[in-house]
Amino acid sequence: MTSAPPVAMTIAGSDCSAGAGIQADLKTFQHFAVHGLTALTCVVAESANVVLTVHTVPVALLREQLSLMLDSFPVTAVKTGMLVSAAHVRAVAELLAARPQLALVVDPVMIASTGTPLLEPHALRAYREHLLPLATLITPNVPEAEALLGRAIPNKQALIAAAHRLAKMFQTHILLKGGHLAGPDCLDVLVADGLMHEFCAPRLAVAGSHGTGCTLSAAITAGLAMGATLPAAVAAAKAYLNDSLEHSYVFSSPSGGTLAALNQGTVLG
Repeated sequence: MTSAPPVAMTIAGSDCSAGAGIQADLKTFQHFAVHGLTALTCVVAESANVVLTVHTVPVALLREQLSLMLDSFPVTAVKTGMLVSAAHVRAVAELLAARPQLALVVDPVMIASTGTPLLEPHALRAYREHLLPLATLITPNVPEAEALLGRAIPNKQALIAAAHRLAKMFQTHILLKGGHLAGPDCLDVLVADGLMHEFCAPRLAVAGSHGTGCTLSAAITAGLAMGATLPAAVAAAKAYLNDSLEHSYVFSSPSGGTLAALNQGTVLG
């Protein structure tokens, strides 16, 4: 019998186009040979181009999914994605606070790549007070970091300062993603254990980037589940995401136009 792989869990929404959310996370876990578990927070009717509907899962059902999976499997790492509401955030935080041994990666999903809000306004306070202080790593992009800090991040210097400020604010590690800043390169800044690591890569001319945040945070979670150090997990996740972007593809839509997708099934090496 084959030995069991490491186990990671994603707590997020379902994207029926399979570019983001639970589906992207599971594809990423599979790439890294990690067994993936899920706890669904919502079902989203969306594509890379539009978000039509968000239907939330009852908080009681979310609790049951989480409790059953955490009691049934040897989970070592967890990531959160789209949590929708303050009640969902608090429920997740309450259950994970009782398991401090788990590596927790929080991707504070607030806005879809289409610009559609994905988080109720009151939920931001629940993130700040209940969930973010539990995290091993928080992975905000620039707009999310601006919302958490209440200030603009217009350039590289502000990005670095914001990463240090967030790490101090929540007493945890921060990977602040700088892809929203202008320039030929994309800089992500990791602040971990008082040290700063820069991950810089040329900006890729790709048709779309739907699901990049989910994919990156899931890849980091997989690395932590396998026992990698945080800088090593981030480096491997960045390499995987860049490879997926380089091999992304486009579908011709029957309704007109195109749909771009990450190639999350690619193999490194």
